[in-house]
Parts: sequence; structure tokens; C-alpha cells
Amino acid sequence: MDHPRMTLISANWKMHLNHIEALELVQQLAERFRASTIPAGREVSIHPPFTCLAMVGATIAAERVPISLGAQTCHYADAGAHTGEVSAGMLAALKVRYVIAGHSERRARGETDQVVREKIDAIYRHTMQPILCVGETADERHRGVAEEKVRQQLAAALSGRPAELVAAAVIAYEPLWAIGTGATASPDDVANMCSAIRDELERVAGTHAAAMVRIQYGGSVTAETCEALLSGKDVDGFLIGGASLDAEQFSAIVIG
Repeated sequence: MDHPRMTLISANWKMHLNHIEALELVQQLAERFRASTIPAGREVSIHPPFTCLAMVGATIAAERVPISLGAQTCHYADAGAHTGEVSAGMLAALKVRYVIAGHSERRARGETDQVVREKIDAIYRHTMQPILCVGETADERHRGVAEEKVRQQLAAALSGRPAELVAAAVIAYEPLWAIGTGATASPDDVANMCSAIRDELERVAGTHAAAMVRIQYGGSVTAETCEALLSGKDVDGFLIGGASLDAEQFSAIVIG
């Protein structure tokens, strides 16, 4: 179906690929996207490990491939004694456009709603766009509190912000029970939760801002399932893990 918002398909490489392997994958994607143009109305972002960001960005520019550079997280402080961390300002200097915040794998290791909010503060401060991850566990879905959990995560991260900042955000709905398990939420499940997300965004920032926000689905997306999932009126793209590490699979999802 035609979406009122540009579709965003994001590749989260997680902790995979060294700089040589990343270079090979970007070159393979560039070759495929030259052979079969990315459809109008679709945008692609790639989120490599920090060690590959500069090289991937340079290769995207050299190959003249229409892909946005993204990062997997950032620290909330602009500088300081934070050994091993990377600031939003450092990412912005590399021309990163999108930064993932609150991925379920990081939340599971103790990243709180408050930390996620502070990271989004930093992302906005350096004029990048956050991809805010929200989602419920299998137990929360079983207990019937999935929507409540997702709305709470949205409000914690975005409430009280100017509408124009909320409008620039991307939301990634990732049901935890469908990440890395091979399970995929049904198109109806995804559409219903994305509709609830849009409703909560309206409550937080108003109808106009909510209509501008792109909502992704993340959870074992494949070339075979992507079109059915994208059929929901509030589903505007995907945050893809494993399949994004394979040029053939990822390009098939992007090109459709």
C-alpha cells in the first residue's frame, strides 16, 4: 500500500562484522541497489558497529549509494570520564543521521527509561534523529499488558518535548519474543500495536506530529513476510537484525 510517510528500512548489524567484512557488505549492497533502484518513498539506514562507522560512511559516499548512516547507541553525556563510551557529538561528526535508543537487548542489561530519555536528549542536541525502540516481553503479552508497557515506554522517552522534535523521531516496535527466535508477530498484531503507538504519540505531541512519525517493526523480518507486515496503515518500515547481514536478503526486503 502507499504510505503517507517515507518508509524507513534500517539494518542493525549489532556486534557483527569487522571493518573488512563491513566494507564487503556495503559494496555488495551498493551493487544491488545500482542494479535495482531503491523504490521511491523508501529510505535505507545502516547501523554498523562503532569500529566500522567511519569506513561505512566513506564507502556510502564513494559508491554514491542512497543509504543513511546510523549508529546503534550513544552515551547521554557530550564528554567526560566514560571509558568505552561514544558520545552523540562524535557520531554527528561522522555524519550519522539516525541513532538507535533503548534497544531491547540494552534494556535487558539495565538501560532504564530515564537513561533512554537522556540519550534521546543527546541525539536531538546534536541534530540527529532517534530510533526509539519499544516492546513487550512474552510474559507481558500473556498477561494482557503489552500495550500498556509500550505506551509507558513512549511517554517516558517523548513526553514534554516540542512537537517538532517528536515528529522527527522514529519508533521501532520490537516484541521481545520475536527477536532472534524466528517467530514473527502476525500482521494484525503488528498493525494493532503500531496503531496504539500512533494513538499514544497523538496524546503526547498532538495529531500533526504523530502523523509525521515513522513506526518500524523489528522482529525476525524476512523477504517473505515483509510485504504483509508493511500492509498496515501505521507500519512505515523495519528495523532488521539478522537478515541485514546478508546482502541478498536485505536488498530483497528493501526493493520488494
